[in-house]
Amino acid sequence: MFKQFLTATDRRANAGFALAVFAAFTGLVAYATPAAAQDGYPNKPIRLLLGFAPGGGSDVVARLVAKPLGDRLGQTVMVDNKPGAGGNIAADMAAKATPDGYTLVLLPSGHASNAAMKKSLPFDPVNDFAWVSTITTYPLALSVKPDSPIRSFPDFMQRAKAEPGRYTYTSVGVGTAMHLVGEWIMAEGGGSAVHVPFKGGNAALTELLAGRVDVMIDTMTGTAPLLKDKRLRGLAVTSTKGQSNMFGVPNVADTYPTLVFESWLGIAAPPGTPPAIIARLQRELKAVIESPEVKQKLTDWGGQPQASTPAEFKARVERDIQNLRRVVADRRIELE
Repeated sequence: MFKQFLTATDRRANAGFALAVFAAFTGLVAYATPAAAQDGYPNKPIRLLLGFAPGGGSDVVARLVAKPLGDRLGQTVMVDNKPGAGGNIAADMAAKATPDGYTLVLLPSGHASNAAMKKSLPFDPVNDFAWVSTITTYPLALSVKPDSPIRSFPDFMQRAKAEPGRYTYTSVGVGTAMHLVGEWIMAEGGGSAVHVPFKGGNAALTELLAGRVDVMIDTMTGTAPLLKDKRLRGLAVTSTKGQSNMFGVPNVADTYPTLVFESWLGIAAPPGTPPAIIARLQRELKAVIESPEVKQKLTDWGGQPQASTPAEFKARVERDIQNLRRVVADRRIELE
């Protein structure tokens, strides 16, 4: 009987031990599942939101990096155009998306000018995003028609100061980076030029060449081919002082050292996206940007291929918003 008792006791002990091991194993698996899923990222296609229609400059860049980024990640990266509200529809969708790394957004520097110009936004322009990396940066360019009497950037500023309101400059819309940088330049130089907004760069170019406006402000990506073909003459670009520029165009910062503004395109994710996923995306995106083919195409389009860390990208966005908000306040530009 004692032997039978030991056997029953042993059985109960073994059963209890087995249950304990099973419970511990189950808990371990449950604990490890998020990490395991994260380690397996990505295991399905990734959506890259874009707030502009197909065919534009940002769309071209999005598609340029989407394919090789998907190849490196082992999943398709699909560009999903959601145009409207100056890019804010796509930005809002990204800000509110599940933070699992399967929804990304390509943001332009217009994200900063929107933040400076809007009375309110449905998202926080900095804290509602997990910043991954910039892709490319490019200055704005001030240019005139080849036979313009304005011979240089200092000449333009002298004229704007001597004859306030006599000269005009273009942008692709009220509150855009071109508009706000134009006002920033006038504020720095103590001059006054009339802002003439257009719905697109082509319309502005037509009016400039016809002599109905004096100076066009546009991105270097749009202006570079026109400078190369000598259809336009460059006055200045808004990149860092001393930085080498295409076609020998000087920097605004050579005249006003603190006036530096570079447009950018970059990728962000919803807030709360796991740091390990952000790190993986940044690493793979950096490799894509630095690949010879992508790097050459971005350069040919007048940009400077420039991968960044998440912290560097966030700091750039914060700095641009701060600078443009100051311009809006100083020049008393009405908020939208």
